[in-house]
Amino acid sequence: MSRRRKGQGWGLLTFRDVAIEFSQEEWQYLSHTQRELYRDVMLENYGHLLFLGFILSKPDLIMFLEQEEQFWDVNRTGRLE
Repeated sequence: MSRRRKGQGWGLLTFRDVAIEFSQEEWQYLSHTQRELYRDVMLENYGHLLFLGFILSKPDLIMFLEQEEQFWDVNRTGRLE
């Protein structure tokens, strides 16, 4: 699965291309249900890219999302790898 960037050749799709990253302030405004939906969508996107062979290492965001549910009330810090 490749995509064309304006003025460039073909490039591979990466997790960063499909991931949504919230600032710490934005993350605080998400409800528990919205955080769960975010988690499900990001893990699903990661799984699809992994299946297609586009993932070489697990991004920090995925490791964060795979943590136990009790972790959800803690503010997320850090950036995508």
